[in-house]
Amino acid sequence: MSDSPYADIIDLPHHVSEVRRRMTPLERAAQFAPFAALTGYDAAIAESARLTEEKIVPGEWAQEELNERISFLQTCVSDHPLLTVTYFLPDLQKAGGKYVTVSGRLKKLRLFERELLLSACGPIPLDDIRSIDGDIFTGIDV
Repeated sequence: MSDSPYADIIDLPHHVSEVRRRMTPLERAAQFAPFAALTGYDAAIAESARLTEEKIVPGEWAQEELNERISFLQTCVSDHPLLTVTYFLPDLQKAGGKYVTVSGRLKKLRLFERELLLSACGPIPLDDIRSIDGDIFTGIDV
């Protein structure tokens, strides 16, 4: 006699049901396909792996130059100059955000609301703008 704990059943024949047919391996695998123990796990991993940037606080000189450009734009809003604006776009899901650069014609400059409106996008908060460039600034000391 063997020392195995299964010695008494090891040589018994495999049970075959007389009522149900034997499942194929594909049918057996399909039983477990709908089960997802970690629903949303992949999305959570992708979200945590997504990188964001911190908003850069401009130095005194950079802020002064930006303010001078905004003041100059007040005088030429009606000309609708073509501008390229780089600004910080906060992330809605997590801390930080990213810097976005858009180009478009200046539609409005709302100083009370502290917004700049371009034809290419929605309102851009003046406090989030990092740089404003365009041909309108060429040859002007701003």
